[in-house]
Amino acid sequence: MTLTPTDWATIALTLRLACIVTLLLLLVGIPLAWWLARTHSFLKGPISALVALPLILPPTVIGFYLLLLLGPNGPVGKLMQQLGLDLLPFTFEGLVVASLIYSLPFVVQPIQNAFESIGIRPLEVAATLRASPWERFFYIALPLAKPGILTAAVLGFAHTIGEFGIVLMIGGNIPEETRVISLQIYDHVETLNYSQAHYLSGIMLLFSFVVLLILYSRPNNHSLKYGAN
Repeated sequence: MTLTPTDWATIALTLRLACIVTLLLLLVGIPLAWWLARTHSFLKGPISALVALPLILPPTVIGFYLLLLLGPNGPVGKLMQQLGLDLLPFTFEGLVVASLIYSLPFVVQPIQNAFESIGIRPLEVAATLRASPWERFFYIALPLAKPGILTAAVLGFAHTIGEFGIVLMIGGNIPEETRVISLQIYDHVETLNYSQAHYLSGIMLLFSFVVLLILYSRPNNHSLKYGAN
């Protein structure tokens, strides 16, 4: 039993999606996590709750509301049509947007935990040496939070690869466009091709185990524990 050309195409598409989403999640998640770790604003609670929503909401619920929001009758869909842009549902770009939202807590929470564990003392010492806020962030906070950022990147990448429900709702199941590994496994099962489904599922199982083994084998994995809550 070997992978079919269709299987390889879905693997390539899934890896491309996970790489793009992970990069964007880090660009969005690092400043958001820094703000959540440092702020005393009354907005911290509501925004933290919004970020964490995908942890408890069924993916199909998020996908359903995204479909309404991004569809031709939704506010974002109408705006895109007025700007002459294509609609996002059932496109690769739509998958990227949906995956960003669904994987956001798996990136933000470990990084926020890493920033909070630094404490204020190193930043206060840097401030007494006339380091600007930007210098404190780039030369003190980011290097000290590096383990948490690495954990967040791995979790975001792995979580994006394994998603099914929200991908099906927003992307549909279009070959070489939106069909990722989880959908390919679903297709194999629907056609009673259990042996091929077992082969792909085994690869996903091995991948997930290796990712978790690497994370849990690290000396300090407090950020992983926080992110899994």
